[in-house]
Amino acid sequence: MNVYYNIDDFKTVPNAVVTIGTFDGVHRGHQEILRNMVRRAKEMEGESVVVTFYPHPRQVLSSGAGIKFITTQEEKIRHLEALGIDNLIIIKFTKEFAAISSEEFIKDFIVKKIHPAVLIIGYDHHFGKGRTGDFEMLYELGNQYHFKVEKIQEQDVDNVAVSSTKIRHFLENGDVKNANKLLGYDFSYTGTVVHGRQVGHELGYPTANIEVSEEFKLIERPGVYATFAEIDGKSYPSMTYIGKRPTLHDDRPQSIETHIIGFDNNLYDKEIKIRFVDFVRDDEKFDNFEALKRQIGIDEQQIINILNNKL
Repeated sequence: MNVYYNIDDFKTVPNAVVTIGTFDGVHRGHQEILRNMVRRAKEMEGESVVVTFYPHPRQVLSSGAGIKFITTQEEKIRHLEALGIDNLIIIKFTKEFAAISSEEFIKDFIVKKIHPAVLIIGYDHHFGKGRTGDFEMLYELGNQYHFKVEKIQEQDVDNVAVSSTKIRHFLENGDVKNANKLLGYDFSYTGTVVHGRQVGHELGYPTANIEVSEEFKLIERPGVYATFAEIDGKSYPSMTYIGKRPTLHDDRPQSIETHIIGFDNNLYDKEIKIRFVDFVRDDEKFDNFEALKRQIGIDEQQIINILNNKL
């Protein structure tokens, strides 16, 4: 996949099939749009072109306060590439850019820079200043500038409409199973293993402390989760804790710690990916280390059972 961080660097391609959006999560609704793009581009002997924005518009227009996202920019790029997208254009989103009208954006950025043959959008897509641009406007502009506009209808999973907002809500409430259903893959964190307090070793359950560098990555509800840890291309069953270690009277910030079941190699400074499968229990304070250790043993067996059913 060709990635362009400046739209002026993009070289026009024949029969460009284009879509526009932020694509947080690259969920099953997005995937339907993207797969249709890839299919249409092949039918027309053209290329697919995704136009997205960075930073996310909400970070710029809402001063970034309290905003968390399902996927980081790097994760989004990897998902788009895996879906077979040919070209990705990332437009720098600024307050000045946000002031551009919907018509100007289509004319000056999409038509002049990309020359689309087909523009494919989701059923509820809005764009431009004040989000006034919609399907009807695109249809009129398509007639004016000679490109087709196709709309992908709302996607449902188990009678639940797929949206990034619903997925964030599920994750914030620990409902990782339903979040994963809407995503079409396991929600994950990727980070570097850093040194911790070694308490896991004392308890008999050594953990890898994961440092997630992306400030705006959504962190799930505190608690214990059934997970898979991906290390050097291999996947291992694991149990992951998110929380502030209340039993330890620890005043440090919330941590993400993973015990990889049956694995005892040195992981410091390695990059590790944690895929979340199911929520097991809330974070809680225990009376002492022994009570905590007994509960971790119970958690481990429950998690082994969950992950065995997943395989």
